[in-house]
Amino acid sequence: MATLTAQAIGIAGLTPTYSAAASGTKIACGERTFLHVKNTAGSSMTVTLTATGTVRGQTAADLVVTVPATTGDKMIGPIPAELFAGTTDGLAAVTFSSTTSVTVAALRI
Repeated sequence: MATLTAQAIGIAGLTPTYSAAASGTKIACGERTFLHVKNTAGSSMTVTLTATGTVRGQTAADLVVTVPATTGDKMIGPIPAELFAGTTDGLAAVTFSSTTSVTVAALRI
């Protein structure tokens, strides 16, 4: 399991550091926090953020985002706590359908 630390994007810019996607990834929730996922594999893959919250009494659905093959590149977020914060640690759980040739960075503006 890996907990990603959000890298702050400042006025002077940021050259983000990416890490290999891993099973059991977690990220701190935030209205200005998002994931940047890059997929260089030959097949598309999905990123799932597990929903833990409710909206007007209805259980929120997981967020599932498809990242295209080869040059796939997706920005996912924001990641609000009321929808994604885990009940025990307050972190959002992120899963990847494949981790082969997939890198990810947590970013905050």
